[in-house]
Amino acid sequence: MLKEDTLKIENTLKMAKQFGIIFGCLFLGELLGLIPGMAIPGSIWGMLILTFMLSRGWVKAATIKPVCRFLIDNMAFFFIPPGVALMLYFDLIASEFIPILVATVASIIIVLIVTGRLHQYLHSRSKHHHQSKTKRSYDVD
Repeated sequence: MLKEDTLKIENTLKMAKQFGIIFGCLFLGELLGLIPGMAIPGSIWGMLILTFMLSRGWVKAATIKPVCRFLIDNMAFFFIPPGVALMLYFDLIASEFIPILVATVASIIIVLIVTGRLHQYLHSRSKHHHQSKTKRSYDVD
């Protein structure tokens, strides 16, 4: 029993550390978002801080993977409060349904076109870059 209790405590402390890292980055991001003139939301700053820490190796992906997996697996629960709040605005949504629908469809189409064109451009550029590298390797001085 003592060994099981020790394992439970260790697992709890590991999860607390993982949550601490993620919510610490979110907290720092929220602080940055409070700076006047900052147009980027704090949650985005928090993700950028976490990404920076991961890319620098200050935080290992394996360290936060279990809690990330838990959050992703339970993501549906995070949509319940906004969904309930949305019910308060059904009358406004109903009266503005056509403009909302048009804006949604138009933005989807624009995003698809821009993403496709960007992919084509980057793919052709990397293909051209790869071909020029291959040519150079066969050049004789």
